[in-house]
Amino acid sequence: METQEQTVRIYTGPAMIANGLKARLLDMDISAIEKDDHQSGITSGFAIGVPNQVRLFIRQEELDRAKDMIDAYLNEIGEKE
Repeated sequence: METQEQTVRIYTGPAMIANGLKARLLDMDISAIEKDDHQSGITSGFAIGVPNQVRLFIRQEELDRAKDMIDAYLNEIGEKE
């Protein structure tokens, strides 16, 4: 029986900030999944979503390890109070 890995959304916002967060996650050997509905819509022939707005997801089991770094990064760039 296959098990489905659960993912959790860790960020929604500008692609530039998301790319910085992805880079820091990679330094921790955590691969983030990026979803860009607007770009996907353009590729499919119709535009949906907000331009330059992406969502980042990681596996649920990696959240505890990444949480402090995510919070520190968002505080550093002024995205979180």
